Amino acid sequence: MTEPHFRPLHSALIIDDHPLFCDALSMTLKAVAGITQIETADRLETALHRLDLTPGFDVVVLDLNLPDVNGLDGLIRLRASLGTVPVVVVSSLADNRVIGAALKAGAAGFVPKHSRREVFRAAFEAVREGRGYVPEGYTPQSDPAAPTTQREDAIARLALLTRQQAKILQLICEGRLNKQIAYDLTIAETTVKAHVTAIMRKLGVQSRTQAVLIVQEASFASLMPENG
Repeated sequence: MTEPHFRPLHSALIIDDHPLFCDALSMTLKAVAGITQIETADRLETALHRLDLTPGFDVVVLDLNLPDVNGLDGLIRLRASLGTVPVVVVSSLADNRVIGAALKAGAAGFVPKHSRREVFRAAFEAVREGRGYVPEGYTPQSDPAAPTTQREDAIARLALLTRQQAKILQLICEGRLNKQIAYDLTIAETTVKAHVTAIMRKLGVQSRTQAVLIVQEASFASLMPENG
């Protein structure tokens, strides 16, 4: 029998815009998971900047609903910048569709936001052992051998993007032109054009409008609660 591969979990970044929940979750992770170094961020952009400065977190804990992102696009962008660092989604919505989509988008585990400490203990023990974690009662909605849905296909395509490409695609979704994107990111307009070409190739689309539709298909915004 193969021995499990243990991943050290000494430090964590919690991304959630509710200060009281961040405090409670920090105490929980210290108590049940042995995580001693914890930082928090209330927005995705803040978290990505923090990861640039301090890339050595052992695990990232993500709320799906943040002031600057809503749904799975935040998880997809985060995964693009983290490499092998696991992301555990902690959300108030434990709908089978959302859990399944989060797992498809690369989450290492999913924990309902107000779970008991024992659930957090089990989730982070699974992550430490290199296993995925889903909450009790979760049942996949479809046969793994069944054809992928449009949403699953969109998530899989978006997961191919690099962090910079994901950021540029977000700006495209906000209606920015190449010149504006170049200014915002302090890069040459020709570099933006090259990235846009690569983005459309990875997404399998021919226009910026089609790329935006892919993001909308994957966003899962219609399934997100007002306070995720």
